[in-house]
Amino acid sequence: MRTRFIHAGLLLGLASMIPSSESDAGTVTTTFQVTANVDASCSIFASDLAFGSYNENAVSPLDSQSNVSVDCTNGSNWDLGLDKGLHGASVSARAMANNFSSSVHMNYSLFQDPARTVNWGDTPGVDTITGTGTGVADTIGVYGRVPEGQTTVTAGGYADTITATLTF
Repeated sequence: MRTRFIHAGLLLGLASMIPSSESDAGTVTTTFQVTANVDASCSIFASDLAFGSYNENAVSPLDSQSNVSVDCTNGSNWDLGLDKGLHGASVSARAMANNFSSSVHMNYSLFQDPARTVNWGDTPGVDTITGTGTGVADTIGVYGRVPEGQTTVTAGGYADTITATLTF
């Protein structure tokens, strides 16, 4: 019987030396970071402000509206200012020049509100509009007014160019 155990032990020992079809696999792991940056960015678009025909004898001002579209990255703070234009003395004394005689001016104003009480200028924190980007375009109204009673204007077209500056 002892011989049987020896043969059985010998067979088991030999069997353990035969490579199996399933090898013992080891496992190791590592980690890595996944990163991205979102830079603040903005775009701006402005539509023209057209007052139409002015009557120098009118008893009320001539009002009109245009829009500025501001599209900034979600969460980005922005500040929008409008300069004095090409012919104005300041942001509170804007003027359009006559197309035939640039020395003839028609006064006008730009406001932040539909009631036309808050002047729109270009000094951050004083007379500009601020906001926070939402990731979609925000439409901001520009409210213009040509005051009545400008009897020194002459016939012809009048124009000015305003620069809108978006700081973010």
